[in-house]
Amino acid sequence: MISISAVGMLNALGNDMAEIAVNLSRGYAPGMRINHSRLLQQRPCWLGEVTAKLPAVPAALSRHDSRNNRLLLGALAQIRDPVDRTIAAYGADRVAVVLGTSTSGLDESDQLVSACQRGQTLPGYHYHMQELGDPARFLSAYLALNGPSYTLSTACSSSARAIISGRRLIETGMADVAIVGGADSLSRMPINGFDSLESLSANRCRPFSAERDGISIGEGAALLLLTREPHDIALRGIGESSDAWHMSAPHPEGSGAIRAIQMALMDARLNAADIGYINLHGTATELNDHIEAKVIHQLFGNRVPCSSTKHLTGHTLGAAGAIEAALAWLCLTQDIPLPPQDFTDATLDGGLADCGLLTAPGRLERRFIMSNSFAFGGNNTCLILGDH
Repeated sequence: MISISAVGMLNALGNDMAEIAVNLSRGYAPGMRINHSRLLQQRPCWLGEVTAKLPAVPAALSRHDSRNNRLLLGALAQIRDPVDRTIAAYGADRVAVVLGTSTSGLDESDQLVSACQRGQTLPGYHYHMQELGDPARFLSAYLALNGPSYTLSTACSSSARAIISGRRLIETGMADVAIVGGADSLSRMPINGFDSLESLSANRCRPFSAERDGISIGEGAALLLLTREPHDIALRGIGESSDAWHMSAPHPEGSGAIRAIQMALMDARLNAADIGYINLHGTATELNDHIEAKVIHQLFGNRVPCSSTKHLTGHTLGAAGAIEAALAWLCLTQDIPLPPQDFTDATLDGGLADCGLLTAPGRLERRFIMSNSFAFGGNNTCLILGDH
């Protein structure tokens, strides 16, 4: 069984695990705020921003100096001691790095294009910053590792797939431990891209509400250290599937999501009744919430408490799977209430299938948490965390 020995994270909820735990229990996200500069014509939208002063990228690695990679350093700083001990114990060639991202250094490239349009240059810019493979390449170089290292980009399931891949590298003997997770930073292109798809809300997103009208984009990073050595919390089950249905819309019956969830349950050797909480993908788009509620009702009825946390973090795109797995780890390791769905300025959509949505803080009664990530192109993942 593969354990999770350490977790570091930062997002709109807070700048480290302790702050995030406190704010998650309060339902308070200081980084969720109105922004007037990212959308064209300076129209307002809600974004989830990281407020921390991020670590600097060393001069020797300046070609990797993107906000995305600085977010990774912010998460790494929280688990640096166990990471260093792990590298010393197993060797630099036995530590894998598998990360997920959607943006990488896209914002730096946007700044370059804007500078060029003004007839200027952007000192220090290097194409490495924009490459989708750069996060894992950078983190491996920063830690002087030469084990397996790669980045996955499957939209909103990217970092969940990175976690799955890291576990498999250990299980197949290609690595002894794996640093897995992901990062995504705010950038004008995805924000305006989702707006052009009419999927971006002008308000803070309201998953599963009758008034929901789209996502709120966020930024953040999460890193998890996977190992064969026993620790309190394990990655008990993994599942993944592909709809092969539509470039952006989920399968109307949720068939791919169902397969991923069933695969994770089977892998964990658990039944639906064993799950104590489900962190829903819950983007607050019309189709996603409708289909996910139907899938959960079909598989679990309304017996398992569930909610989406994206109103507290924003949708962190490629980092979402790892961030929400890290939130699940927090709920398992800290005595904090399960996060309810926020309907303070909205109403629960009565047309959704009854899937056990939490409307008030709850307690974890069964020690297994499931986290779903469903991405463009029908890339579906499901992770189950629980006691070792």
